[in-house]
Amino acid sequence: MLSSPGAVWSAIVVALNLAIVLCALLVLPGGRRPQTAMAWLILILALPFLGFVLFLLFGRTTVGKKRRELQVQVNEAILAAAPLSHLAEDDDRPPLPPLVEGFTKLNRNLGVLPMTHGNSVELIDDYNGCVAAMAQEVATAERFVNVQFYISAWDEVTSPFFEEVVRAVQRGVEVRFLFDHIGSKGIPVYKEMLAKLEGTGIRWAPMLPIRPLKGEFRRPDLRNHRKILVVDGRVAFSGSQNLIEACYDKPKNQKLGRAWVELMARIEGPAVQELNIVFATDWFTETGESLEHQVAEVPSAPTSRPGAVADVGVQVVPSGPGFVTENNLRLFNSILYSAERTLSVTSPYFVPDDSLLYAITTAAQRGVDVELFVGATADQFMVAHAQRSYYEALLEAGVRIWLYPEPFVLHAKHFSVDDRVAVVGSSNMDMRSFALNYEVVMMMTGADIVARLGRVQDTYRSLSTELTLDEWRQRTRGQRYVDNLMRLTATIQ
Repeated sequence: MLSSPGAVWSAIVVALNLAIVLCALLVLPGGRRPQTAMAWLILILALPFLGFVLFLLFGRTTVGKKRRELQVQVNEAILAAAPLSHLAEDDDRPPLPPLVEGFTKLNRNLGVLPMTHGNSVELIDDYNGCVAAMAQEVATAERFVNVQFYISAWDEVTSPFFEEVVRAVQRGVEVRFLFDHIGSKGIPVYKEMLAKLEGTGIRWAPMLPIRPLKGEFRRPDLRNHRKILVVDGRVAFSGSQNLIEACYDKPKNQKLGRAWVELMARIEGPAVQELNIVFATDWFTETGESLEHQVAEVPSAPTSRPGAVADVGVQVVPSGPGFVTENNLRLFNSILYSAERTLSVTSPYFVPDDSLLYAITTAAQRGVDVELFVGATADQFMVAHAQRSYYEALLEAGVRIWLYPEPFVLHAKHFSVDDRVAVVGSSNMDMRSFALNYEVVMMMTGADIVARLGRVQDTYRSLSTELTLDEWRQRTRGQRYVDNLMRLTATIQ
């Protein structure tokens, strides 16, 4: 007796579901954290077809074999051209503390770039003041300006910067400009920026473009999150701030006064060369043009500036899908476990994996004074709720959580340990920054720079409200449910 068409289709669906699940059991555990594999497996078991499609789109963290091989080649070529011998740790300077020496070796093995000495570092927490400072440096450019920002917009706040860039081109300065394709495309004035760039002489390119018709397609949320400005190889800026108005050109944000709070570092000295090396590798990857002639130059000695901290050790640490070792996560964990007295962390998106969660809670349980600065409000619904799901475990361990007041978005990314080490850069403490985003951070050594960062943290503390465990436990079951659900989505990488 022949089966009905409905029964045949039902059998086909069941067989396909079974095949998808069996395939998931075979593929998912390989090369992934157990928590990530389990999250994907749960999704596929619950919704086989939808889960399978989502896995095809978002399940791979690689940028593709071709791009990765290209990046390896350019890294080798750029580093071969750059005379890094003058940056070596074994010079005449006083030896670093043993723990810090270990961190520098870890970074060198993972990210290639060595520790540099004798840098001048100025921390800038004034948003518009930073844009003005960058414009001022561009106005003095004589040879080249390299600009790289995850989100970029030519708006009323950044217009003075771009105008100086255009004037630099007009007087013969080479200007190169990188911005993330998807990160910048969502900004209301994106098309206006592209129109203004045309005919300026600025050489520009989108990073990690998604253009299927040109064969450029990958997991769409792999992004280049770096923020770097280098002028003549003499001075550089890097940190958390994007090249855009503080409310991100969104009328709703402007109406609410929802402005982003950032921290950038202005650097003179040999670390400028390392930041330019990071820019040069990204530029070559996106355009095919080598900047070996730039990175071969030895930076000039720092100048003396009011407000700048002198003689700072700085090591630039790049990370991202091009590095299989998760450089930033390994560095962060190592530094957190070394804390003896104080640990202060600022991260707008604190969604740690198990290893980072254990590192920070273990520090608190060892008696270290641990504090975490996060925003009372966040600009991303899913990430905000995933972050909140960790608060109870942190508070129970003794971590003090400070909520930066609404309507501001605390977007700065930095931390310090004791009086030894400070880390400032573009990397959040979340799984996205560890596995999906190209990031760059700077590990800085010395009591003076840690103290300077401490003054920034003191300002946050004076403005923030402390979250208590009793208060947090009073939230509703519905809030707990949303937090825990979003926590599950955060592990799907």
